[in-house]
Amino acid sequence: MTERTFGRVTATLPDLDEPGLYLTNRTSLESGRGILQDFQYTGADLRDLDLTDTRLITGRITDLSAKRTHLHGARADSIEFAGCDLGTAEMTDSRLTRVLFRDCKLMGATLNKITLENAVFDTCRLDYATLTEVRATGPVLFTRCVLTEAVLDRCDLTGAVFDQCTLRLTEFGTGRYHDTDLSGSDLSTVRGVTNLRGTIIGRHQQTELAHALTAELDITYSDTLAPT
Repeated sequence: MTERTFGRVTATLPDLDEPGLYLTNRTSLESGRGILQDFQYTGADLRDLDLTDTRLITGRITDLSAKRTHLHGARADSIEFAGCDLGTAEMTDSRLTRVLFRDCKLMGATLNKITLENAVFDTCRLDYATLTEVRATGPVLFTRCVLTEAVLDRCDLTGAVFDQCTLRLTEFGTGRYHDTDLSGSDLSTVRGVTNLRGTIIGRHQQTELAHALTAELDITYSDTLAPT
């Protein structure tokens, strides 16, 4: 195992290059038993990737392109996704443990009732993604990710970290964000400021949140009004 640390949070991830670990090359992620273990899968260009009720254990998926991706009732443990474009991904009722998404596109993705533990999203595109009832039961890190106009609703991201992320018009709906660390990202255009109770920010970000709140309240400045 290897570790990734940002601020006060450390996530444990798989070391897929450790001595003694052999990953079998696969030409498909389908498995008759619904379990795929100790594998690597690379360079596929798919119309549909369906991982319903599939369990992925210790593997690397690289340079995968899929127009549509479905994960329902799936389990991923010690998995790395690198350089993947998962198209209009739909992930529901699934659990991701010790999982790394690196340089991946999940634009417009729908993540519903996903449990994350020791999960890292590094340099990923999650523009227009919708995260509903996503729950962090262990360290969760978003670093150098783009979440433009993403929506988070009824999520429990207690203790999660957003480091150097683009949060342009990102909407934080109702949920739990206690000790969520936003200190490394620009908050000046986020939405749902009043839902960010208990988060961690830097002192310089007070003005960013004030700017975001002013925009959200649709306030009119008196000096812009025409004389009556």
